[in-house]
Amino acid sequence: MTQRVTQPTSGWPPQLASIGAIRFARRSAHFEATVQFYRDVVGLPLYATFGDSYGSNGAIFGLPGSALTFEIVEAVEPVAVDPHEQLCLYFPDATAQQQATVRLSAAGIQPVESHPYWAATRAVTYRDPDGREVVFAPFIFGVNEPAESNDSGEHWTAP
Repeated sequence: MTQRVTQPTSGWPPQLASIGAIRFARRSAHFEATVQFYRDVVGLPLYATFGDSYGSNGAIFGLPGSALTFEIVEAVEPVAVDPHEQLCLYFPDATAQQQATVRLSAAGIQPVESHPYWAATRAVTYRDPDGREVVFAPFIFGVNEPAESNDSGEHWTAP
């Protein structure tokens, strides 16, 4: 049984309330192709790039809301990819999800099989050039999750 620890709309803990922005980063062994994938195929806005910054090259993408960014940093050695290392993009409905995946189809990129939860919730999953999954979900977590998400017997409950 899975329990939801906090409600997504409950707000931040007081000691973290002054956080002004969040960036998460991942290393890429296929840097140029990965930047192109997220910029040109997925369509994320490229906010900035940097070269030889303390020994690193990278690209910073914007996500909804200017306070959330996603960074790709060039790796000089192979990078192990965990199957659960996903970028999950949640859309309000199937129409918005389908509009967001048009560019992937046009680029000839085919969906891949992923975790059974995503199939049960009608999400579509693709792989980036490093092999990480990018999930396009037709719902917003904590807002309008489909009933199918609980077909496995899992139950989301607050503590």
